[in-house]
Parts: sequence; C-alpha cells; structure tokens
Amino acid sequence: MTTINGGEHRPPVHLLASESDLVANLALRSEDRQPVVAAMLLEEIERAELHDAETLPPGHAQLNSRVTFVDRKTGQVREVQLVVPAEADISQGRVSIVTPIGAALYGLAAGHAIEWPDLEGRYRPIRVIAVRQPDEGVPSADHAH
Repeated sequence: MTTINGGEHRPPVHLLASESDLVANLALRSEDRQPVVAAMLLEEIERAELHDAETLPPGHAQLNSRVTFVDRKTGQVREVQLVVPAEADISQGRVSIVTPIGAALYGLAAGHAIEWPDLEGRYRPIRVIAVRQPDEGVPSADHAH
C-alpha cells in the first residue's frame, strides 16, 4: 500500500459508487504510464465511502466537478474541472482524473487539505477552497477560514 506523506491523517473521501468503477478502470489502464498516480488513485478509491446520488454528501469532487484549490506552498489558487483522460485539455482547465492533481482532488470537499506528490514527485500541500458540480451555479465553498 502507498502511504501519502508518511501516514499522516487524510481527509475523508466520498465518491459515487457508479463512478468509482469507471475511475478505477482508468487508473488500472494508466498503470504502465503513471504507476505512482494509478496506485494512489486506486488507494483513495479503496478507502472511500461509496454513495449513490441521493446519499453523497454535498460538495465532494467527482467527475466533471469544478474544483478551486490553493497550493499552500506557493499560494497559487487554481480552478480545474476533473474529467476522464479523453476530455483533458489543460488550456481549458480540464484536468484528467489520472494526473497527480486530478487524483489528489477526487472525492475531497471544500475545506479539506492533503499533501500529494506532483509530477516531479515533490509533495505539495493543497487545500480545496470550493467544489462546484456541473449542475450547480454556486460553488460549495469553505466558509470556516
């Protein structure tokens, strides 16, 4: 099992059961190209609490969610949309779920923070500021600053 940042406590992950199999299959198919990201994504799915659409707690990042987050090391704030690899386009802010940042954000909610390795293997402390679902106009933001 891969341990994120030496076993430090990780925030809860809540996922749609209907989506978790698709994402797990994407991770398995990317193992040859991105073994570390695939392993970490599979581990996050394994520890996640799975829900149907009616019981998923509001504000958790899922496929097609728009997630605003801050890299606490640099202070840079970004907004990305989590998508399947075929829809990824960084120039449009669409990030594949099987990239380091996509895997890190998947299943998290506003206010959650996690340390996750970037493409160079350096751990980045990131904090989710807001999550907006495709069918929502207003983000679910963390108001407890």
